[in-house]
Amino acid sequence: MQNLLVIDDDSRIRDMLTRYFQDEGFGVTSVADASSMRACLAGKTFDAILLDLVLPGGDDGLAIAREIRLTSDIPILMLTGRDDVIDRIVGLEIGADDYIAKPFHLREVLARLRTVLRRRAAISTPNADPKDDVLVFETFTLDIGRRLAVTASGGEIDLTTGEFDMLAVLCSHPKRVYSRDTLMELTRGRNLDAFDRSIDAQVGRLRKKIESDPSKPDLIKSVRGVGYVFTGKPLSR
Repeated sequence: MQNLLVIDDDSRIRDMLTRYFQDEGFGVTSVADASSMRACLAGKTFDAILLDLVLPGGDDGLAIAREIRLTSDIPILMLTGRDDVIDRIVGLEIGADDYIAKPFHLREVLARLRTVLRRRAAISTPNADPKDDVLVFETFTLDIGRRLAVTASGGEIDLTTGEFDMLAVLCSHPKRVYSRDTLMELTRGRNLDAFDRSIDAQVGRLRKKIESDPSKPDLIKSVRGVGYVFTGKPLSR
């Protein structure tokens, strides 16, 4: 059984999500605020978090997501009544795996959640030969099986779930140009919405972590009008 943590100050939504996902075979714990969330995370392991963006007590969803990302790469799906592009981009920048606006259909939330969990399981499962899961480049190494990225000097690169998935897709096929739509489908399992700049925001965050000069990227290059291409030369596969 996979365990979910639902964080929402609206008791009706908490109850609705709890009943629905329990019926779908999930274990569900629901809380109304950040302090209760911290207590739950300290005492139990969860497979994913459904997080409301607007919460009481001075801790909004963005602050909570940022706090969680300091110590964990657990998948986070943000649920919010604020359909603001800036909020969406900020949420994805700080490490949320997906963003669902209220009112939502429960089946859509389930589909998005299963996509995130399935992607995590697939990319975390090593192949028969572990060497096939390790991509070595001049400045860093990406171990897909262990979900680990390290610099050439051996220091770990701190990547969110979404950032790791994006880098794994790009690095697995160097020199291949990926459209934003394709990257959205491969990393989040859905189509790109109009005016959705989350892919660009995530690429910007990746550049800050792996490029020597993010303002003049050498590894992840933009292809005008199309998307992105990883130009690093693999030293081994």
